[in-house]
Amino acid sequence: MAKIKVYVTPKHGVLDPQGKTVEAALHTMGYKNVSNVHIGKYIELEGPENKIDEMCKKILSNPIIEDYRYEVTE
Repeated sequence: MAKIKVYVTPKHGVLDPQGKTVEAALHTMGYKNVSNVHIGKYIELEGPENKIDEMCKKILSNPIIEDYRYEVTE
């Protein structure tokens, strides 16, 4: 079994309300130079490497509004 790290992020052009909220909070705290904040998911699992695309498309991400990428380590 491989150790797999999956990164899920909103697609470019998709509204990210969490990212906007965090960006506004950072500006309020004085971090005015911060922009384009996007919130995503990080998932770590052990499983069959040959099924990771299927898992990402079916349950780990929403392919309509999210992109994903993954890293496999042995």
